[in-house]
Amino acid sequence: MIGFDEAQSVLAAAIKPLSAETVPLAKAHGRVLAEPIHAALSAPRRNVSAMDGYALRDADAAIGARFRVVGQSFAGGPVPPAIKAGEAMRIFTGATMPAGADRVVMQENCEPDGATMTIAAPYGPGWHVRTAGCDFAEGDLLLPAGAWIDPLAMVALAGADHASAVVHRAPRVAIIATGDELAPPGTARGNPLAIPESVSFGAAAMAERFGGSIVGRFTGADNLPTLEGIARAALDNADLVVVTGGASVGERDYAKAMFGTFGLDLLFANVAIKPGKPVWLGRAQDCWILGLPGNPTSAMVTARLFLAPLLAALQGADLADVLDWEPAIMATALPAPGQRTNFVRAKRVAGRMVPIGNQDSGAQASLADARWLLRCDPGVDLFADDGSLLALRL
Repeated sequence: MIGFDEAQSVLAAAIKPLSAETVPLAKAHGRVLAEPIHAALSAPRRNVSAMDGYALRDADAAIGARFRVVGQSFAGGPVPPAIKAGEAMRIFTGATMPAGADRVVMQENCEPDGATMTIAAPYGPGWHVRTAGCDFAEGDLLLPAGAWIDPLAMVALAGADHASAVVHRAPRVAIIATGDELAPPGTARGNPLAIPESVSFGAAAMAERFGGSIVGRFTGADNLPTLEGIARAALDNADLVVVTGGASVGERDYAKAMFGTFGLDLLFANVAIKPGKPVWLGRAQDCWILGLPGNPTSAMVTARLFLAPLLAALQGADLADVLDWEPAIMATALPAPGQRTNFVRAKRVAGRMVPIGNQDSGAQASLADARWLLRCDPGVDLFADDGSLLALRL
């Protein structure tokens, strides 16, 4: 059994990014850049107005000053002619500034009168001009390789005049749920010996949240030949297989054995964490295999702690992007964690972390109420309000 940080280091060192592909802009959201994005043009391309109003020379501006209005400038319109002393041009947000003008006085502070305009009110210190290239210049690096393309990055990508992006291929993920007792949701109520299979749905949603593409869903009873057939089908089509359950040392726990004939090479088996000690990572036939515990809370905690960074690494992203711990201020003190790193499920109330009531590894109702994981390491004094604990959004 290895520690949590050691397991993360093993994962980070072993996983290499998948190959790259070019996708259209509309399909780029949620992907990770394999190549950096440089601006193909400057923004703005010319000096433009940041407000609706009148473009004029700052040297002429004063309350009560009257100007001759010599034209208009609209966003997307032609470059306007230059203005001279005593002249102003009606201008709209995003429109090109006329040569000779260096200030825009907002229309609220002006009184138009036919072919003239008077500055009628204090217009403040703002010049309301966006100079050419003030956002970015042609050739500037906007997004580095390894960056997730989130909704905000989509704006920068499109604004840099790119219709496509080179990204790492989305990992193909197969999910295998194991256990004689498992029944499809909606059918378990008719069998007193069955329980609804829930973990694979959470694991699949977690995989999709962090960029995985689900290519197969399987459920297998605790029968080794049956599970070996499922393993073969999963390995043939996936970059990553996630197995839920069967990870302990029981007589019918076959999660690892089902991959034995395919040359399973284990990187680690069992991590000193609570919940989720049975989590394991291996490789077979050029496919990564992550074993999650069968208990719902244990499975989802380990999915957040290991599946998320595994998918990040396969896409060339920094693991810190998905394991972004932050200081937590507690509403109440926590008990000592014992010999393993504990991950306490919590929610935030009025800015402070409150552990949810049921911390059992098999809990499902309370799991739905949890929003944060609190990391509690052995030997660390835990206080209620000093921010010494770290929290990770579930």
